[in-house]
Amino acid sequence: MLVKIHKSYREVVAICDSELLGKKFEKGKFQLDIKESFYNGEKVSKERLIEIIKKMSEEDATFNIVGKKAVNCALECGMISEDGIKRIQGVPFAMVLL
Repeated sequence: MLVKIHKSYREVVAICDSELLGKKFEKGKFQLDIKESFYNGEKVSKERLIEIIKKMSEEDATFNIVGKKAVNCALECGMISEDGIKRIQGVPFAMVLL
């Protein structure tokens, strides 16, 4: 999985399954574009990603999470619930604003 932290007035944590990088998915008027410029960051293990999610959850951060493995990590550490997961062309994603 890939994680990239963007610094702005609040930190934005972009997380995706590495195999989705550079792909685009559409469903009606909705689009999920996994752009390299936004998501391509540090390649991390599940354990490391969970550490990052927990640490950044304590900050004033937002999260963009895309892909089965990434979304499952967020579910596992309690960042999101099943209700917060949406899908486009079968690809799960979640956005979290803390």
